[in-house]
Order: sequence, then C-alpha cells, then structure tokens
Amino acid sequence: MRDLSQHTTDVTPRRSFFGLMAALSALGLFGFATTTARAQPAQSDGPDWPGTLKGRHRQVFDVYDINEGFPLGFTNNFLAPNESATAVMIFRHKGLPYALGSAMWEKYKIGESFKIIDPETKASAVKNPYFQPKPGALNNNDMALDRLLAKGTVMGACGVALRGQSRRLAGNAGVTAEEALKEWTANLIPGVTVIPSGTWGVNRAQEAGCTYCAGG
Repeated sequence: MRDLSQHTTDVTPRRSFFGLMAALSALGLFGFATTTARAQPAQSDGPDWPGTLKGRHRQVFDVYDINEGFPLGFTNNFLAPNESATAVMIFRHKGLPYALGSAMWEKYKIGESFKIIDPETKASAVKNPYFQPKPGALNNNDMALDRLLAKGTVMGACGVALRGQSRRLAGNAGVTAEEALKEWTANLIPGVTVIPSGTWGVNRAQEAGCTYCAGG
C-alpha cells in the first residue's frame, strides 16, 4: 500500500518553493539586476585609435622608458625584414619624452630631469636626440623617430603621463601645471596622437591585431 505521509512530505516543500518564487516575481525582485543594467547610460570607448592597420604583420611597442633608445631599435628591427608590416609605438610613463619636440626638452630640462644622455653630445640632452638627429648620431639612422614615422609607424602618447610629467616639470620652466600641459600638448612631434592612457593604447593596438613587445 502506498505511504501517503511520504507523498505529503515530498510535495509540500515544492509547493512552498514555487509559491515563494511567484511572490518574489510579483514584487519584481527577479528583474532588479537586469533593469538596473539597462538604466545605466552608455559609456564612450574612446577615440578610434590606432584605426585600421595595414600590413600582414603588426606589432605594438610598449615604450614605458627611454632605455637609451633601444625601443626605437626594436621597432626598426621589426620593420626592416618585413615588407608588409606596421608598427605601433606607445609612449607612456618615463618613455613619454620621446613624443616631445626639442623646444620642450630645452625649456623644461627634460634631459637633466630624466637623466637622458644625448648620444651625439654625450651630455644631458637639451633637445630630442631621437627626432631628426644628425646622420651617425644613433646606432642606426633608420631608428630615428622621423624615419619610423615615414615608414607608417603609428604613435600615441599617454594622456595620463602627459599630464603627470608636465605637472612634475612645470617648475623647471616657471609655469603652472595647466600652462605646462597646454604647451607640451601643442609641442608633440608631428604624427603623435594623444590617447587616453598608455595601457588603453596597448589594449586597443592588440585588439587591432598587434602582437606585443615590451619597449622599456
């Protein structure tokens, strides 16, 4: 004979469970997380950078330090043997000075502050020694920033480092942090784009198909 007490014990919790679910649903609690997510405003993903990259081979060079010019050599060594290649360089942290024109190096004592030696003079750099250098000044003429740009290299400057480093050296020129930022931004070498941050740029370059190379 069937045990009715066992049957009752099995069904009652199930009815209680589904009743609880119905009550919660009626209160709208199940849709709370979804409704909240939909209510959040859409956020911008930043500029379309580095854009559509050409070439079969693509690599991003994460330049977070000057490293005696080696990041430029790494980039040139990647481009030289690849007929179909595009390089992306991101100047951030202590590597930001690569992106600045010579006038800023002199006015803000960048060479002295960052302890950067000009390979031509063997003294603290008072100009950007890697942009339009004299022939023979660098280990390889083709590693100069202007020559890399001529080869189609895409270059970005970290906006966070631009703001932070200009503020740090503003006193060297006797100007305010705001004035320094404005001047540094206006005096980037031609072809360099300010991006939200260096790490943002590394991510976007990789999403655009680049492999990664530490350039510091």
